[in-house]
Amino acid sequence: MSAVNTPSPTGATSGFDALPPPPARGSWPAVVAVALGIFAIVTTEILPIGLLTSIGDTYAVSDGTAGLTMTLPGFVAAIAAPLVTVATARFDRRRMLAAFLLLLALANFLVAAAPSYWLVLVSRVLVGVTIGGFWSVGAGLAGRLVPARTAGRATAVMFAAVPVGSVLGVPLGTLVGDAAGWRTAFAAMGGFTLAACAMLVRTVPPLPASATTRPAALRAALRGPGAGVALALTFLLVLAHFGAYTYVTPFLEQVTRAGPELVTVGLLVFGAAGTAGTFIGAAAVAHSPRAAFAGAAALLSLATLSLPALGGSAVGALALLALWGLAYGAVPVCSSASFARAAPTAPEAASVLFTASFQATISLGALLGGVVVDHRSVSLALTSAGVTAAAAVLVACWKRSV
Repeated sequence: MSAVNTPSPTGATSGFDALPPPPARGSWPAVVAVALGIFAIVTTEILPIGLLTSIGDTYAVSDGTAGLTMTLPGFVAAIAAPLVTVATARFDRRRMLAAFLLLLALANFLVAAAPSYWLVLVSRVLVGVTIGGFWSVGAGLAGRLVPARTAGRATAVMFAAVPVGSVLGVPLGTLVGDAAGWRTAFAAMGGFTLAACAMLVRTVPPLPASATTRPAALRAALRGPGAGVALALTFLLVLAHFGAYTYVTPFLEQVTRAGPELVTVGLLVFGAAGTAGTFIGAAAVAHSPRAAFAGAAALLSLATLSLPALGGSAVGALALLALWGLAYGAVPVCSSASFARAAPTAPEAASVLFTASFQATISLGALLGGVVVDHRSVSLALTSAGVTAAAAVLVACWKRSV
């Protein structure tokens, strides 16, 4: 097999070995199958948010310690994204996606049966491996599943699975947890994940690796124009969001005095707004990634800074959760588009950077938020998030381009 070094935007080699292009197959059902896989992953990752208090009560741990269920997957995913992608670079991508979903199902069943908290954390490590691998492989596949003219729309459909996980996954998981126990919610997610895996195997065509991702490709992508600013904005906004949103259920319970029904409604409102934010963000980023990032950061800052003061009432809390969801829904698509622009000739490398930076910051945000919640208050965690998001506005406005 002959090696072909493709010039990167920076003039460095991309680090790819050229392989024969895959057959031009695929369809919208395949896009939906990948989106369902992303939905299962996102829902599993953030499911503890709606069940945090119940998990903590079961194992007699604090809210901050229970927040490790959010910290671990992100930390592991940040490490797994580059390692797994490079290690499996020559494997058929459909087989890899299916293997990751099977691992996710195992993780869900494990946490559903875990007699001790350390086994819960082990299951969350498996979730992290799945996130790092599936996202890095799957995020850039739209162009191989549908014609090029509809690849952008297919990508938006895939990314819509992120807020839809909040719209349906987390609130429904919370409802199941309230009705039948939090373990049942994870067991149900395990069953759903197996169904998503079956659909993926049935609808996604064989996808032999079109390019072998090497460490040099990741380094070249990291040096691409705008990559540094994309990293900075992703770090600040994801840190702000997960430093606060991980503990939104304790906030609603303690400050808004919400019962289980209102908590579920709040999560639904957030997720519905997030879905709209994803598509608005996808349209805005096509015109100006910098403006899209700045707008999302400004709205996120406004919502989280206002919640401690205005979130005491149900109306105020729901309105600000809607604003927050609208803002955050745009963040993943803005971040992914910015990394893709930084490495236009290396889509999988760009996906690795996006996944690793995103997940590492989720982990750090949940961890720091837990420290603030345990040692100060949940309201201070939201205020800190607002200040961090405001810093992202300054970064976006300071740079001429993203």
